[in-house]
Amino acid sequence: MRLTVNTFLSLDGVMQGPGGADEDPSNGFSRGGWLVSLADEGMEEVVAGWFRQADALLMGRSTYQMMQPYWEPVPDSSDDVARSLNHLPKYLVSNTLTDPTWQNTTLISGDVLTAIEQLKERTQGELQLHGSHQLARALHDAGLVDEYRLLIFPIVVGAGKRLFEEGAVPSSFMVTGSHVTKSGAVSLSLLPRPFTVAEL
Repeated sequence: MRLTVNTFLSLDGVMQGPGGADEDPSNGFSRGGWLVSLADEGMEEVVAGWFRQADALLMGRSTYQMMQPYWEPVPDSSDDVARSLNHLPKYLVSNTLTDPTWQNTTLISGDVLTAIEQLKERTQGELQLHGSHQLARALHDAGLVDEYRLLIFPIVVGAGKRLFEEGAVPSSFMVTGSHVTKSGAVSLSLLPRPFTVAEL
């Protein structure tokens, strides 16, 4: 199974709380909702395209608890995102949430990286991670990510959780796809490739 990381980023790499002021106020973050003024139909189509490629979803606890109350009641007959979130298998990474109620959810706890590596080996299709900053970083550092799909918005947030923070494992990527929405957001598809010190 291929593992893809799909997320929104600001120009300075922030992925925290893009959609709303109260989405993720952890660590005192007060700049939530930074992409709202730049959202357009092009962004919606990019995101729908991500979900159309999914065969299963991987989430950290915070992302899971944020998405469930919003998406679970959404009629999914014509919404790719709702249909994927409500019907595809979901793998929740958490050591504290022990009784997930969103249908088709399987809990992953303990040695998370080993469990995800085994999941990749025994299952076909695409496993998508959306948001989930801490988990995205752990998967990156472990070399388990097969593709990144990023939607980068022309805004500098200045503070917040970043996809590649200080200390991230050095990496190199090949751009396999790009698109610019009307509001100026850049959609990128990136495949990891062998990294050499000469690239620093």
